[in-house]
Amino acid sequence: MPLVNGPVDWDRIDLVVFDVDGTLYRQAPVRAHMMVKIGVEVLRNRSLTLPRLLRRYRQCREELALRPHEDFRRRQYASTAEHMGCAPDEVEALVEEWMQLRPLPLLKASRVEGIDLLFRALRSTGKMIGIFSDYPADAKLAAMGLEADWIACAGHAEVGRLKPEPAGLIKLLQWSGVAPERAILVGDRVDRDWEAGSRAGVRTIIRSRRSCRHVDSFARYTDPPFAELLKSRTQLGKASAYAS
Repeated sequence: MPLVNGPVDWDRIDLVVFDVDGTLYRQAPVRAHMMVKIGVEVLRNRSLTLPRLLRRYRQCREELALRPHEDFRRRQYASTAEHMGCAPDEVEALVEEWMQLRPLPLLKASRVEGIDLLFRALRSTGKMIGIFSDYPADAKLAAMGLEADWIACAGHAEVGRLKPEPAGLIKLLQWSGVAPERAILVGDRVDRDWEAGSRAGVRTIIRSRRSCRHVDSFARYTDPPFAELLKSRTQLGKASAYAS
């Protein structure tokens, strides 16, 4: 896919920020596995409460992203609980179990091809790595065998905003001491990731099988704009082996 805003000059990039869901791992196989697990739970309990609750929770998050709330974290559980006729604590517990904990063993097998090589290339070329996610990300990174220098999630007290609000991205810039023009954001949603990057003045590249007229996009981590970076890492490795 062509980079509509021109090639990336990696010599001028100090911080590479990644979204997580759909960017570091493929969501489709994880969701398919979780649908089976949820289906087993539905049959066991003879109740559709769990899938209905999780669906309503996701809808609530999408609504809160479009209409920011002062305390979105409390509101996402309270609104879902009100709709389902249960307690907010019950919603929070089920969301943590079924959306955060149970999918973890599935993530490494669904990791996007080449992302481990890219992370190593970023390290070997002196780039810092940040994570900008709407959901808790520490356990997901550990499950995928990946590490980042900084993690900014919407639920963190220092952030408190969902995408496309750029609060988490701005925090990453502050923590790393990197100017917006020396950072790049990699995500998978134009309406969330690209919009957040645009608001923060950070160039954003979207992982997608489809090209978008005004958005830089790529399908694989071996594609431009990352091919040059991976090539640089290979050359550094050869030079190091020759020197030794």
